[in-house]
Parts: sequence; structure tokens; C-alpha cells
Amino acid sequence: MAFALEKIATSSSLLLYLAAGFCLIYVLLKAIQLYRKRQQLLKAFESFPGPPSHWLYGHSSQVGKDIFVFVVCQLLTLYFSSLLNFTDPKGLAIYKFLIPWIGKGLLILHGPKWFQHRRLLTPGFHYDVLKPYVSLMAESTKVMLDKWERLITLDKSVELFDHVSLMTLDSIMKCAFSCHSNCQTDNYIKAVYDLTYLVFHRIRFFPFHNDFIYRISPQGRRFQEACRLAHQHTDKVIKERKTSLQDQQELEKIQKKKYLDFLDILLCAKDENGAGLSDEDLRAEVDTFMFEGHDTTASGISWLLNCMALYPEHQQRCREEIKEILGDRETIQWDDLGKMTYSTMCIKKSLRLYPPVPTVSRLLSKPITFPDGRTLPEGSLVAVHIYSLHRNPAVWQDPEVFDPMRFSPENLSKRHSHAFLPFAAGARNCIGKQFAMNELKVALALTLLRFELSPDPAKPPKEIPQVVLKSSSGIHLLLRKLP
Repeated sequence: MAFALEKIATSSSLLLYLAAGFCLIYVLLKAIQLYRKRQQLLKAFESFPGPPSHWLYGHSSQVGKDIFVFVVCQLLTLYFSSLLNFTDPKGLAIYKFLIPWIGKGLLILHGPKWFQHRRLLTPGFHYDVLKPYVSLMAESTKVMLDKWERLITLDKSVELFDHVSLMTLDSIMKCAFSCHSNCQTDNYIKAVYDLTYLVFHRIRFFPFHNDFIYRISPQGRRFQEACRLAHQHTDKVIKERKTSLQDQQELEKIQKKKYLDFLDILLCAKDENGAGLSDEDLRAEVDTFMFEGHDTTASGISWLLNCMALYPEHQQRCREEIKEILGDRETIQWDDLGKMTYSTMCIKKSLRLYPPVPTVSRLLSKPITFPDGRTLPEGSLVAVHIYSLHRNPAVWQDPEVFDPMRFSPENLSKRHSHAFLPFAAGARNCIGKQFAMNELKVALALTLLRFELSPDPAKPPKEIPQVVLKSSSGIHLLLRKLP
């Protein structure tokens, strides 16, 4: 008996040793593979100009420094055009944290499926579709401005970003679902708002990058519950709308609607083979639109209003232009947007200084050879640091000076097309850029008609570039109600 037990113990020990040996061999092989891959990439990168890199961190610590930005901008004409025309997947690993919420929509997809979705979604951003959205944006903006009017107190600033974010969410709800929420307090809006905060908090807190640690944490459980609520709402709306489309009378009602929302267009979209989007794809694209369409636009509007506060002479000139366009009217219409010449130049100037998405990247699925013969191998992660590019004196003389006239058509036409990239460029540029520009114009016009904006010297904003450019201290402005 004792001999048998000893034999079993010996066999178990042998199995453990073998398992440990196999694990060690696997780890060593993986380490060798990664080392060889790193050496190949380093050899490929040697041919590209740049400052000295750290053996472990590369150039990460130098992003934003003058020498790094100078080199980046020297490569602008030669390399950026090629990189941004690629349809390869987004390279930022943090996008994987969004997948449980937004699924695999246009932001995450690549390859043939990305092409299919891009073709199907493009009609949803046609000018004729965007026209009726202006009144919806104005409606949401007025709700926000009414809230600010109640918050105004003498010499006490208002933190704008949270209010603007709720407003853009409310606006997206109307444009995506034809859902008119109650003063921006709808449960779905709250879930989306929570999800945005939780994703960015996870990005900042490194231990939460591990899926297991995040799932068992209180924030991870809160994220899962918010995802459940958001998906529940989206699935319900999609199911009800699909049922309506199967009824001929309801279909005729939808076709006669004053405007088609984003979901109507997605449900009716068909490719050349007559195939539409699956329920899973529908939810992914709607949730992606909710994410991309509210937080980036909220960033753009908040920084724009901050610029208006810092430069009162430009604020007043925009206000005068808007008053001249609207006359006796109190709200803005589609035809007014194209007349906001000076205001549009100020918006573009603000987007240059404070691009809502400060970095874009591509993970190369195949080698790329540039016009000068240099090559980047497959698997290279290449990033364009838009924030640094937009502020580089080699591209923009006196970059910190707020001079909207740089964006007059004649001046802008003299610059390289990739010197100004607030919505990226190339095949994977922002599909909703016109939607965003319209909302920026609406929010600017209605805000300046009602308030005079001034900075709060005690609470200056502190830029923090994440997936979206925000301020770690909020954006605090003093508001004075205009007569």
C-alpha cells in the first residue's frame, strides 16, 4: 500500500516537473519570438530620422517635446498622407475596453466588414439627413442654457463640461432614436454618461487593464450593469422599429416622417446584394454613434467656449455676426450655418488648439513603402500626434496666437491638407465630421446670444489628452446673462 502511494506521488511529481518544464520552454520561446520581432522593428525604424530613443520606453517620454514634434512635422508631407490613407485597424489598445459597450462598429472594425459598414452608414450623414437635426440640436442646447441661467451667481463660475456632455448626449438621442428625453435626465443617457466616465477611468488606472481584476472590482460591476442597461434600451428600440418596418402602414408612416433618424437609415440600408445589418451590427453602430457623437463633440464645444472667454474681441465679433444672420429670430436654422463665416473660422482655430481626439493610430496589417523608399513592416504601430502637430511652429507660425483669419479659405488653401486634422483624414476619417461641425455652430450661436463668457482666473483648465481631450480640473467660466 505504502509502495503504491509512493509510486503515485512520484508520478505526480514527475508530471508537475514536466508541466513546469513545458511552461518554461514556452515562455522562453515566446520571449525569443518577441525579442526577434523587436529587433526587426528596431532595424526598420533605424532608417527614419528621430531623436534618440530609450531602450524600453522608446520615444514615449518625448511626445510633445520640441525636438520630437519638429521631427514629426518634418515627416508630415512625406509620410502622413500614406499612413492616414490606410484602412488598417486603429492601433490603440485602449479601444478594446470599449468593445463590451459599443461592440464592433465602425470605430473598431477593419477589412471588408469595415468597408461594408462604411458604405451603409455614409447615407446617414448626407446633408439632407442632417438638415432637420439642427432644430433638435438647438432644442437640446436651449435646455442646457436654461440650466446655466439658473446656476448663475455673482463672481461664481460654472463648470461647463458635464453640462455640455449631457446636452450632446440628449441631442444624439433625438437624432439617433427620435427620443426626446426629459431635461437630459433619461436613464439611458445616464447609463451612457456613466459608461464614458468608467471607460476613461479604467484607462487611467493600470491594474484595471486586467480583465479579471476589473470584472471583480466595484467599478467593473458598475460598468457591466451600465452596459446591460444601455444594451437593453438599444435592443428594445431596434426590435420595436424593426417590427414597425414589417407593417406596411407603419413603413409608410416612417417614410412620411418629418425627418429620418439614424436608426431609420440603418434599418433601411442595404448593400449591393440586398443584405442589411444584423441586429448585433445595428446595436454596435448605434452604440458607437452614441459614444463617438457625444463625447468628442462635448470636448470640442467646451474648449471652443473657453477660447471665446479668453478672447473677448473674437467672442463679440462672432456674436455680432450671429445677430446679423438671425435678425429678430431667437433660434438657428440650417440655412444659417453656411453664413457663419467668421464663427466657423473661430471654431476651426479652437479645434486646432484643442483637437477633441489628440492622437490617431494605425496598426499595419501589411508592409508600407513610402515615396522615398523607406519601409515599415507589418505589425508596426504608427501614431499621428495631432495635438503636437497643430501647435508646431514649423507648421503654424506663432501657434499659440488666436488668429481665426488663418482659416480663411485663401489662407487655408496654402497649407498642406494634413496640417489641420481635427477629424483625422484619409479613408478612416471621421464619418460624422459634418454632424459635429453643425452642433458646434449651433451651440456657439445660441450660447453667445444669451451669455457673455469670461474665464475664471482661479480655475484655469488643465489639458489631459486621453482618447478625448479633456481638462483634469474641468472648464470653469463666468457667465453673464445678456439683456
